[in-house]
Amino acid sequence: MENGNKQLRLRWCSAFALALLALVEADGFLVEITYVESAVAKGAVCLDGSPPAYHLAPGFGSGVNSWLVHFQGGAWCNNVTDCLRRSLTPFGSSKEMAKQSDFTGILSNTPDYNPDFYNWNKVQVLYCDGSSFTGNKEEVDPRTNLHYRGARVWQAVIEDLFAKGMNRAENALISGCSAGGLTSILHCDKFHQLLPVGANVKCLSDAGFFLNVEDIAGEDHAATFFNDVVTTHGSAMNLPHPCTSKLPAGMCFFPQNVVKHIKTPLFILNAAYDSWQIANILVPGDSAPHWQSCKNDISQCSAKQLMTLQGFRDHFLEALEEQGNSSTKGLFINSCFVHCQTEMQETWFAPRISGAW
Repeated sequence: MENGNKQLRLRWCSAFALALLALVEADGFLVEITYVESAVAKGAVCLDGSPPAYHLAPGFGSGVNSWLVHFQGGAWCNNVTDCLRRSLTPFGSSKEMAKQSDFTGILSNTPDYNPDFYNWNKVQVLYCDGSSFTGNKEEVDPRTNLHYRGARVWQAVIEDLFAKGMNRAENALISGCSAGGLTSILHCDKFHQLLPVGANVKCLSDAGFFLNVEDIAGEDHAATFFNDVVTTHGSAMNLPHPCTSKLPAGMCFFPQNVVKHIKTPLFILNAAYDSWQIANILVPGDSAPHWQSCKNDISQCSAKQLMTLQGFRDHFLEALEEQGNSSTKGLFINSCFVHCQTEMQETWFAPRISGAW
């Protein structure tokens, strides 16, 4: 009966999302790209040495002094080969980025679909470094021309936004999806420190609470991967010091080791059955071919596989409980088999908790 309830819960999420998709019409609007050319002189560049970039939709009306800075997701690269491959894509080079972005979900400008932020200055920071904006290696190998400068990119983009009015922000929210959601956690307090004294500053992580858990083979796949990311990019000095002073830097890529130290108000939005984490942390790559159909379609999971997913969910909730209770922390954890819920209109327009942002 318990397995049946789990399947019903997961299937309900899929059916609910499909129903909303049918009800909610596409409501995006196209926003042009902005290249931060001045960042190049500071060495704040993408993996291939090209300038960083973002999309900015100016605020209007009562939102003219409010800012939403949303960081794009896109995983990470953990070695030279992986980063070289990435440098040929929009996630490693602004030369490959689309010139326009469709702003929907939390970036929508329609009050009915995005009542809290529709008229704010809305920024989508494009992700081209592969380290959640933490890398900072000075040297550049002439054989690869790879630049590990994510932390500099973060700083250069924020400075550019300050020059465009964010230095006068009365309200500011840093958010992100996936690797961008991790960015909003890792840079949360730093972002707050840069904003004007008296500004109302908060952070939102969507699908950014990546779990340190063994895979189905009992291996520490995620811990090894994040340690390689930190080493490759030289990220250690740009990770939260309260964590790195106690743990190896690679462990400070896991929010469960960082969130408890964050002082700025933080809201965590995540699925306990996070589909990306299940496919890449719990059952990474092609390590278990008999899991492929389950990873692609939750309704195809066997009873034993559902028990494994339930175990992941239990570990996820335990990691959240370890953060303790705080008036500056909030969360919304559902049991859907999804990854990222703020960027798509049909999931952002799903169940909302009313109240002041």
